[in-house]
Amino acid sequence: MIADTLLATLPASTGGGFVLFNPDELLPALGPWALAGISLMVFIESGVLFPFLPGDSLLFTAGVLHEALGLQVWVIALCAFVAAVLGDQVGYVLGNRFGRRLFTDDARILKTAYLERAEAFFAKYGGTSLILGRFVPIVRTYVPLAAGTAGYRYPKFLLFNVTGAFLWAVGMTVLGSLLGGIPFIRDHIDVLAVVLVVLSVVPIALHALLAWRRSRREAALTELRTADVGDDAGTRPGSAGRPE
Repeated sequence: MIADTLLATLPASTGGGFVLFNPDELLPALGPWALAGISLMVFIESGVLFPFLPGDSLLFTAGVLHEALGLQVWVIALCAFVAAVLGDQVGYVLGNRFGRRLFTDDARILKTAYLERAEAFFAKYGGTSLILGRFVPIVRTYVPLAAGTAGYRYPKFLLFNVTGAFLWAVGMTVLGSLLGGIPFIRDHIDVLAVVLVVLSVVPIALHALLAWRRSRREAALTELRTADVGDDAGTRPGSAGRPE
C-alpha cells in the first residue's frame, strides 16, 4: 500500500513509466542532488527490503553522465560503495533480529518467495553469494537478510560484503565512465539503460522458468508414483480390486 502510494506520486518519464526507472532522465532531473540520490537508492536497494530500483543501470548511467552531472567518477564510485556496504549492514541486522517474520506469502514487496530464493542462493554459494548476488536484482537485496537469518558469522559477512560492494558499485560506475567515451553509447544512453534493466532481469526469468519446469517434472513423477501404487494395490492378492 505504501509502496503503491509512493510510486503513484512519481512523475512520468518522456518514454513512459516512472522517471525513477529511467536513470538517464532521473539523474539530470536531480540536479545538485544527483549524488545524494544515487547514494540513497543504492543504500535502499542493497538491504532495506525494496528491491525494485535501477541499481545496475543507475550506476552505469551515472558513470556515463558524470561530466554532465558535474561529478567526478571516483566521487560517485566512493559514495555508491559506502552506500552499498551500509545497506547490506542494515539487511544483515534485520535478518539477524527479525528473520522471516517480516515476510508473508501474499505481500507485494516482502514476499516469502523472494526470501526463499535468497536463502537458496545463500545456501548454495555461502559467503560468496554476497559477491555474486550483487549482480542479480532482488537477490542482492535479500541475501544480506538471509545471511543474518542464518546467523552467518559477522566477520566473514563483513569481508564478503565489502568485497562485493566494491566490485559492484565501483566496477559498474567505472565501466560506465570508460564506455561513455564511445559516441554510440553516449548518444544512446536511454536505450542502453533499458537494455541493462532487461539483462538484469534475465537471470531471474531463467531461474523462474527452471523452477517451473522442475516443479512440473516433480508433479508428473509424483502422479506417476501414485498411479503405480494404486495399480499395485488393485492387483495384490486379497485386495478388493483382484480380478475374478
